[in-house]
Amino acid sequence: MEEEEEEQVATEPPKIHRLDESVVNRIAAGEVIQRPVSAVKELVENSLDAHSSSINVVVKDGGLKLIQVSDDGHGIRYEDLPILCERHTTSKLSSFEDLQSIKSMGFRGEALASMTYVAHVTVTTITKGQLHGYRVSYKDGVMEHEPKACAAVKGTQIMIENLFYNMSARRKNLQNSADDYSKIVDLLSRFAIHHTSVSFSCRKHGAGRADVSSVATLSRIDAIRSVYGVSVARSLMKVEALDNDPSSSVFQMDGFISNSEYVAKKITMVLFINDRLVDCTALKRALEIVYAATLPKASKPFIYMSIVLPPEHVDVNVHPTKREVSLLNQEVIIEKIQSVVESRLRSSNETQIFQEQTVEPPSSSQMISSKDSNRNPLASGSKSQKVPVNKMVRTDSSDPAGRLHSYLHAEPRGHLEKNTSLTAVRSSVRQRRNPKETADLSSIQELIAEIDSNCHSGMLDIVRHCTYIGMADDVFALLQHDTHLYLANVVSLSKELMYQQVLRRFAHFNAIQLSNPAPLKELIVLALKEGDTDPESTENDELNEKIAEMNTELLKQKADLVEEYFSIHIDKDGNLSRLPVILDQYTPDMDRVPEFVLCLGNDVDWEEEKKCFQVISAALGNFYAMHPPMLPNPSGDGLQFYQKRKLVRNNEGSLSCNTAADDMVMEDEIEHELVAEAETAWAQREWSIQHVLFPSMRLFFKPPNSMATNGTFVRVASLEKLYRIFERC
Repeated sequence: MEEEEEEQVATEPPKIHRLDESVVNRIAAGEVIQRPVSAVKELVENSLDAHSSSINVVVKDGGLKLIQVSDDGHGIRYEDLPILCERHTTSKLSSFEDLQSIKSMGFRGEALASMTYVAHVTVTTITKGQLHGYRVSYKDGVMEHEPKACAAVKGTQIMIENLFYNMSARRKNLQNSADDYSKIVDLLSRFAIHHTSVSFSCRKHGAGRADVSSVATLSRIDAIRSVYGVSVARSLMKVEALDNDPSSSVFQMDGFISNSEYVAKKITMVLFINDRLVDCTALKRALEIVYAATLPKASKPFIYMSIVLPPEHVDVNVHPTKREVSLLNQEVIIEKIQSVVESRLRSSNETQIFQEQTVEPPSSSQMISSKDSNRNPLASGSKSQKVPVNKMVRTDSSDPAGRLHSYLHAEPRGHLEKNTSLTAVRSSVRQRRNPKETADLSSIQELIAEIDSNCHSGMLDIVRHCTYIGMADDVFALLQHDTHLYLANVVSLSKELMYQQVLRRFAHFNAIQLSNPAPLKELIVLALKEGDTDPESTENDELNEKIAEMNTELLKQKADLVEEYFSIHIDKDGNLSRLPVILDQYTPDMDRVPEFVLCLGNDVDWEEEKKCFQVISAALGNFYAMHPPMLPNPSGDGLQFYQKRKLVRNNEGSLSCNTAADDMVMEDEIEHELVAEAETAWAQREWSIQHVLFPSMRLFFKPPNSMATNGTFVRVASLEKLYRIFERC
């Protein structure tokens, strides 16, 4: 009987009871104030509603210990202080209909009340005309004591201490998060570039320097430059949209969007609708699609937009933290903005502007050595000194005149006339100097330190001040330095330069988008075939297929790593679709992609960090090195590779096995299309060597000690020795 009674009690529905008001308020507070940045947002919006011209934020321990927001707004009346922190008390509206035309940031009267249920709140305020201010503390929505008179400056200061002190689970969770302060900085940065008539500052408690510091300005782009930096502001272009058709949509949009010069790891979108900072996932996704289709290399843009609509077309009461709003005809508005942005990007993508930069000489170069004084005879004083003719340097490393090309009258090639301006190329090279924010990985720092410590000073002087003369053959280039003539191995130099640049640009690459994604498995099989002694044999096909499958699976597993650090994109299907840009104006020989992919799969030790990054960087260096093209050089004797012997029947005889001259004619036929392709490849390589490789070497290259003895540089003549020979003659 007892068991039956227990079963009957268990099946009865639980009794509904009314929650205590303090519990209700605490639950609501946890929904409105989700983390410290939520409290800062509510307080800053209150300051903006108070018509403040200056807002200062101080934060301690990510906002858990202290959030202090001070403004110079109109303040709070003494009579209003008793109900200031009660729920649903506000000066922003008085009836529900007011929501249809609300223009203020706040309207519910919940934010301050919610803070008093999860933190200790102190308010100090003074209104215009008062001789002193008042300070009062609040807990659970009510004053803890009567307002006390105190000294105060114009406006209001609200101090939130020990946030979530009575919500242990949330406090522990937030204490383990290190990005709360960065979220607050990001929030203030967004407010600062929109409300340009207000000055903002944000700093950590006890810090002397503010992490956000903006002053009131009339120019939006100046505000962006002040907050996000010169490089971001330089990459932006203005965009505007307008629609006054009541039947579809009524809105006005103006803002700034990044061009192809802006490259980042993630999208930055700052969106204000009727001066309210909000998120709009649909608009953000639509703009990401436009960028991915129009500017694949810059598919993570910086976007600032301000959209103004009639207040009655915006429903602001759809989210507890007011982070989202609902728009009338939202799909139409998004479609029109998307169309305007796409049109603006396509028009801007037709041209590219390189910013001129003045290159300051390094401090070490200001100390002129005796060797340098030979190069610059006026360095020691204003009085000119006569230099012996056998030691006179007759070229300038910065002047293209005097190079071998000046004496060769070759027909200009149409495909090379574009972008051959030395000014544009060198500006591009200078613009892509080593990133200021280098990767904070000890292994990369160690590899770069090894390069710097192993640099040969003599070779460095040659690289910095040499004059490129021309190519002596397929591998060696002629260089002049002071009174000496050198042969330099272009393949070895470019391989080492690319390796060093990969390490210095680590995790900061632009990307080359392949027109057609290349399957890794097919590339690896192709590379294995090329390595076979008999490529036509099918004996190893099964083994090659297994090796290719294993390496493909391995690289798919490591796809996130190589994309994040090296901008090598491998999709989930095992296709290679993007490669890094190591030197601007230069694209590697895509015939060498199979060899590179095989190296990634076979040679990389993925377990040891330093060795892994070193081998991948070396593989990229070898892939991007300026090897001779696969097609033989068609100039000179190389033309014979493009000739086909063809038997042609003469007019009188007939074709037979007899080789008599009167029966047949042997003719040479040249494959002109293949010759044209080879000429293009070789000419493009030589152009890249002169205009990309050597200018980049002067800026970035640190020649290792081994290059002094391994034949990379060979001195073939010196002016002094030539004069001695001529004197004997």
